Amino acid sequence: MPSYTFVCKSCSHKFEIFLNFSQYDTYAPKCESCGKNTVDRSYSDDLTTISGGVVKGDGELTLGDLANRNRDRMSNDHKEHLYHKHNEYKDPVFKKELPKGMTRLKKQKKIEWPK
Repeated sequence: MPSYTFVCKSCSHKFEIFLNFSQYDTYAPKCESCGKNTVDRSYSDDLTTISGGVVKGDGELTLGDLANRNRDRMSNDHKEHLYHKHNEYKDPVFKKELPKGMTRLKKQKKIEWPK
């Protein structure tokens, strides 16, 4: 779920809200600090990428940019947990014993198609 950064014009408080794309159109933000409706979206905070600080427009922002931003906000422990969760099937250290009488399928050779 994407996060959106807002800045209050009255008190200059900056806050972040997580919304679905469908909720964003109907959302009327209020300042978390003073409660006023005088907030503007801070596009510069939302659209910068960690890889170089390049500001992208709404049409240029990709799902990969959002994923990279969220990855960079994670702690190293969380990153390691996700790595093991998604890669344990590849690493022989994580291979679990199969129940008695079962075997693993061998990887088939790649089929070469005639040219």
